[in-house]
Amino acid sequence: MGFSSYSQQAFSLLVLFITSVKGIDATNRVFNVKDFGAAADGIKDDSKAFGTAWREACNWDGIESTVLVTPGKYLSNFVELEGPCKAPISFQLQGLVQAPTGLSKLPDKQSWITFQYLRHFTLSGEGTFHGQGETAWPLNQCHKNSDCQLPTSMRFNFLNDSTITGIKSVGSKYFHINILGCYNLKINDLKITAHADSPNTNGIHIGRSNGIEISHSVIATGDDCVCLGQGSKNILVSDVFFGPGHGISVGRLGKDTKDEEVVGLTVPSQVKISNVRFNNIRGTSATKVAVSLVCSQKIPCQNIEIGNINLVYNGVNVKVEGPETTSLCSNVKPTLFGKQIPATCV
Repeated sequence: MGFSSYSQQAFSLLVLFITSVKGIDATNRVFNVKDFGAAADGIKDDSKAFGTAWREACNWDGIESTVLVTPGKYLSNFVELEGPCKAPISFQLQGLVQAPTGLSKLPDKQSWITFQYLRHFTLSGEGTFHGQGETAWPLNQCHKNSDCQLPTSMRFNFLNDSTITGIKSVGSKYFHINILGCYNLKINDLKITAHADSPNTNGIHIGRSNGIEISHSVIATGDDCVCLGQGSKNILVSDVFFGPGHGISVGRLGKDTKDEEVVGLTVPSQVKISNVRFNNIRGTSATKVAVSLVCSQKIPCQNIEIGNINLVYNGVNVKVEGPETTSLCSNVKPTLFGKQIPATCV
């Protein structure tokens, strides 16, 4: 008995549906770390499973791939997840990833989780990276030894056109996030927390990066919430709640004449900007106005500290206008200490 016209149409639709589903699977693949041996019991080290799932996803020759960390408690040692990958890649965190306790168990004394050499990368999810910092803070000797080595929870090195969204970082042993050599990186909806008295737990440290946007986040640490190191350019911070912590810090520049300048820090906000420190800034300015602090008239800035500033003009008209710089301030009365070149907000 042959197919009726209706049956033939239904069969054709079914074939079309199956083909479409296969097309999605063939081009958008999910790599669940549990399929690569992750126990998710908080006892077994799952770092090898993370690395294997990442390598498989990175080498997937489709439209995009995703490494998935489903709900559960994962113990992970040092992990380095790097590209370049064959297609855009995502790391979706739904569970809790914990670092080993103390300091002795991490083979890399400066890093825990590293993502590097990636383009069109996305780190997302509502999961948590927990650094187990409470077990390491009593061992921190950085106040005595400037060459101390402690693991930063997450390092993002040389990422282009990428996004970090939704995740939580809790109790880092040292910095929560370090950004190096990144371009056009968007960071939003993050929650970064550590005890108010935890040492050196900077929230986000940026260096030698251009076009970094931090928005709609909460950063509560024992040190600088956002810290800009040398070579930070075009940094936008908006709608970020700071505290506890030291707010935004721009400093430790000029000790080496080869230090790269910090250019283009913008902090727009609909709330009061307070508890921001600018300290130990030395170098040159391409414009006569070397220091510009422009705050809202309705909600003036408060508790702004400026100290030990030494910026000279080296623009195209320096021979005519001289090396002296000036400052521009509105709706702010900062606390000044140390040397002020130019004279700031006076």
